Amino acid sequence: MTSDNVRQVAHVPKTAPLDGEDDVGTDLAFQGDYAYVGNFGGFSIFDISDPTKPQIVSQVACPAQQNDVSVYGDLLILSIDEPRAGPECDSGDDRRSWEGLRIFDISDKKSPRYITAVATDCGSHTHTMVPAGETLYVYVSSPGPEPESETCKPPHELIQIVEIPTKSPESAKVVAKPDIFPDRSNTEFGSGCHDITAYPEKKLAAAACFGDGVLLDISDPVNPKLVQQLTDKQNFQIWHSATFNNDGTKIVFSDELGGGSQATCDRNTPRTKGANAVYDLTNGKPELRGYFKIPREQTPDENCVAHNGSLIPVPGKDIMVQSWYQGGVSIWDFTDSANPKEIGYFERGPFQGGSLAGSWSAYYYNGYIYSSDIQEGLDVLEIKDPLTDPAKQVKMDDFNVQTQKSY
Repeated sequence: MTSDNVRQVAHVPKTAPLDGEDDVGTDLAFQGDYAYVGNFGGFSIFDISDPTKPQIVSQVACPAQQNDVSVYGDLLILSIDEPRAGPECDSGDDRRSWEGLRIFDISDKKSPRYITAVATDCGSHTHTMVPAGETLYVYVSSPGPEPESETCKPPHELIQIVEIPTKSPESAKVVAKPDIFPDRSNTEFGSGCHDITAYPEKKLAAAACFGDGVLLDISDPVNPKLVQQLTDKQNFQIWHSATFNNDGTKIVFSDELGGGSQATCDRNTPRTKGANAVYDLTNGKPELRGYFKIPREQTPDENCVAHNGSLIPVPGKDIMVQSWYQGGVSIWDFTDSANPKEIGYFERGPFQGGSLAGSWSAYYYNGYIYSSDIQEGLDVLEIKDPLTDPAKQVKMDDFNVQTQKSY
């Protein structure tokens, strides 16, 4: 069940020690000839110098939800959104007293080394890097509060900012908890943000904060300022993530209707729910233009909703690849903001295990699409299409999706 212009060129199943029942495949980051893949059990480093033959370089057992991953220089950062007994990888969950960020030294890809950790209120569901010279600022997104929790007491601000000195990462610490819009009332999902995408070159960030979409001015990375707050109570349930187009003139916000565990790609769910909303930035302010949802109906047993994706770097066009859990991987064109359309897809069909499954993240990097599948492991896809072929001329040295760079 794959479009004619997309083919799977490689597949690497999950392997021990990250192949247990609870070892969910999560996010991806890239650097040179390496791909870094998060997993509830830890993370893996792949050699992708030949994308058709990815090779496991190392795997680190470091259990926690979500273990979303980013890389910067010799540093790897993991988001921990689950109270643990302590910050180290071998800490259990017998005492639920710590959650936040874990930081590793990856200068030796065969033997990553734990450096330190930073506790953050309500943990870190996802995180976003904003480099500033020799300092790396990390925006931490997490839901909350949970009054009975040891790690997530009220009140809970939308964003926390961690400062990591790149020459002395062991001294990383929380330096700010900005109150971006104090008049906002908590949604049914609590306060906090789910995901933030920064575009440092444009001095902008777009935050998906559960009940709201937010455009921020990050000219001063430690003091982000509200530009505009968006609401869409009719169509959006969980504002999940955001993507700027290359020019910084559009934002795609996605809605994770049902939290990713429900079958929302069916005829009973409106096309504007569990979908993407395309906003044009007009005079610096977002204006809604259209919605996109995959056109392929899924079965009642397939969890399916808009999830993590990235731009395909086609000059003069706005094209994304995106994961849809068991809806597979979709490639779609939003150059015409009001009339976005799918131009290719990869889909496995229903997972026979009957549990949460499908593509968690799907990103384009140096000619290929890499998909982290919750149950199945790492997939490498190739799209051959006149619309996307120019992207093969764009070479990136590294790629962390939540920290956009122009191409």
